[in-house]
Amino acid sequence: VRDLDPDDILITDSSGPISMAGTMGGLATEVSESSTDLVVEAAHFSAAGTARMSRRHRLFSEASYRFERGVDRELPLRASAKAVAMLAALGGARVVPGCTHAQVDVPTVTITMAADYPDQVAGQVYGRATVEQRLREVGCEVSSQDQLSVVPPSWRPDLLARHDLAEEVIRLEGYDNIGTRLPRATAGRGLTPAQRMQRSVGRALADAGYVEVLSQPFVSAEDADRLQLPAGDPRRRATRLANPLSEDEPYLRTTLLPGLLRACAFNIGRGFSDLGLYEVGLVFRPRPGQQRPAPILAVDRGPAPEEVALLEAALPDQPSRVGAVLFGARDLPGWWGSGRPAGWQDAVEAARQVLRVSRVPFRVEQDQHEPWHPGRCAALYVVAEDGTRRLAGHAGELHPRVIEAFRVPPRTCAMELDLSVIGAIAERLGPVAAPAVSPYPVATQDVALVVDATVAAADVQAALAAGAADAVDGGLLEEVRLFDVYTGEQVGEGRKSLAYTLRFRAPDRTLTDEETTAVRDAAVAEAARRVGAVLRGPA
Repeated sequence: VRDLDPDDILITDSSGPISMAGTMGGLATEVSESSTDLVVEAAHFSAAGTARMSRRHRLFSEASYRFERGVDRELPLRASAKAVAMLAALGGARVVPGCTHAQVDVPTVTITMAADYPDQVAGQVYGRATVEQRLREVGCEVSSQDQLSVVPPSWRPDLLARHDLAEEVIRLEGYDNIGTRLPRATAGRGLTPAQRMQRSVGRALADAGYVEVLSQPFVSAEDADRLQLPAGDPRRRATRLANPLSEDEPYLRTTLLPGLLRACAFNIGRGFSDLGLYEVGLVFRPRPGQQRPAPILAVDRGPAPEEVALLEAALPDQPSRVGAVLFGARDLPGWWGSGRPAGWQDAVEAARQVLRVSRVPFRVEQDQHEPWHPGRCAALYVVAEDGTRRLAGHAGELHPRVIEAFRVPPRTCAMELDLSVIGAIAERLGPVAAPAVSPYPVATQDVALVVDATVAAADVQAALAAGAADAVDGGLLEEVRLFDVYTGEQVGEGRKSLAYTLRFRAPDRTLTDEETTAVRDAAVAEAARRVGAVLRGPA
């Protein structure tokens, strides 16, 4: 006893329903050991209707399996006659003359196809005669005029368009007979600047001990909360997939960090306690006010320019980014010593390494930005030729709540940079010029400057470099490097001492003490003018 649906297909007689068409027979009409008089019935049913009905009632039979996959609509008359003949020949049955046949006219499917269409699809010549022969082999009626008019047989309901006919011709002629030819690469192109920079970045991080991973670009809605992102953060606006692989992760990532942190947790569970991972990939950032969904285009032709414009307008921005995460021991312990744990300085140095290989001028400044620790976070800016700055990314130690949410070790550090921003500046620099190597020795001078605690070390370094460049012998300064920071009673409350090493070298001579001292004094004077630095004397 079943509750029927208005869309169910039934076979009935004067007593009522006797069968669910193409799925299951009824109790009143089943054949038993005492059955003597049989009526043989055969029919053709809708494939879609049978499939829906069998799933609706959870009835799966041999009949439903066949009907829902398509059966020849002209088969019932021949099949019923064959069944009656076999019952008579093998079962001793007596056939009662007579047959009732009901049918509904079905429009004939006629496909028009150019005789050389299979040639165009396969990329080789078959010829009209071969095409007609192969189509007749599968039961098609072919009328040959300027174009071929093809009527598929009733047992091939899958032949609906010219590409179906072309596939039959190519299949019978043999797929292995289709020649293969690789497209010829255009000479002189090579890698794009973005590809070259991406490879350089990957090599630099690999040389520094990081291992590359490729994580899934899918994230969950809870990942933004785990990263402690504020309510108005643009990284919370993620693109949702219409058909995600998993309902737990239905969004496209807006940052590389969730995937990297999950990879860290995966490795921790397998016994890796000291690790550094990096990834280069795309993130997906919806544009402000972007709400229009992407249109579904036709597949029988190429998209028009206005349709391509609609598609691009519906897509989110997809900048390329590089991220790295590290935890545990940065320098492993051994007989040479106790090693060194990874710290926020290593994350900043990884970001610096990426910017160095990209050849772009940059500055590092203290910042507060989620998901990093508010006191151990650095912002990295790239500087254009006109002096304007653009934020490239952040690096430092992650916030303790973020570390706890992703179940990674304490003091885990990370960095993430926007390669699209870096690449836009790098492209303006032009080709790489080999630096001139001086054969003369280097001269060094150390200076310790006392400044306010709020003054950034990068500002002091920039002032020293500018002062040395403006000196009488400008161009002698080769490098400025910070090697010590001191705070204490000797410099006073609210003050700090920054010690720098200045390296000088001339391309054509050995420098004298007087020359290096003059350039150093000019650099210190500029630092005093810009940031109020005072040269620290002996204690």
